[in-house]
Amino acid sequence: MTEGEQPLGLRERKKLETRARLVKVTLQLAGERGLENVTVDDIAAEAGVSARTFFNYFPSKEDAVMHPDPDPVGQTRKVAAALLAAPAELSPTQAVVVAMRPYVDRFDEERDEWLTRISIIERDPGLIVRMFSTQRETEQILVDAIARRTGLDATTDFYPLLLFKVVGGAMQAACQRWHELGGSVRMSELFDTAIDTLAGGMPVPTGTAVIEGKK
Repeated sequence: MTEGEQPLGLRERKKLETRARLVKVTLQLAGERGLENVTVDDIAAEAGVSARTFFNYFPSKEDAVMHPDPDPVGQTRKVAAALLAAPAELSPTQAVVVAMRPYVDRFDEERDEWLTRISIIERDPGLIVRMFSTQRETEQILVDAIARRTGLDATTDFYPLLLFKVVGGAMQAACQRWHELGGSVRMSELFDTAIDTLAGGMPVPTGTAVIEGKK
């Protein structure tokens, strides 16, 4: 809970707990059987709720895999607000990284769930297409925030979109490597390495690279 937010009541907490349980069960069953071999009835039965209850939280089993947060747009707006509130002495890239830090840290905090989620998505081309198509709204929120931070126009100036794509690309590369390593290296460490490499002008690495699983 961030500063200024009101504590959740009992009803809201129970709803979040039910949603989290449905997500966990969906990931567990889909990870074991493949999402195509899991039904909403399977998920509901394993979670101890009715199928109707499942649909109160998610339109489909795919949404239970891909959208664990009840309000992804609201979460993105928090990232945008953090970006705009970042200390003025930080560069635009540093401000974006600071704002994204809580999201990056979730990969380490919810390691097993995210490893399973990524595996499920990678096995299903339909989920990959869906992931990119649903990112447009949240992407624009952050591009607009970068534009405000830099005093540029998100529509006519290239920089806000370019910066978002560069940092987002670093995030995707770190996430892919993190998944390949089975979460044995912290996601935050991989992300920081990616950002530092970009900031350094993408020099070719020399010497041993512990982060690549080598000694």
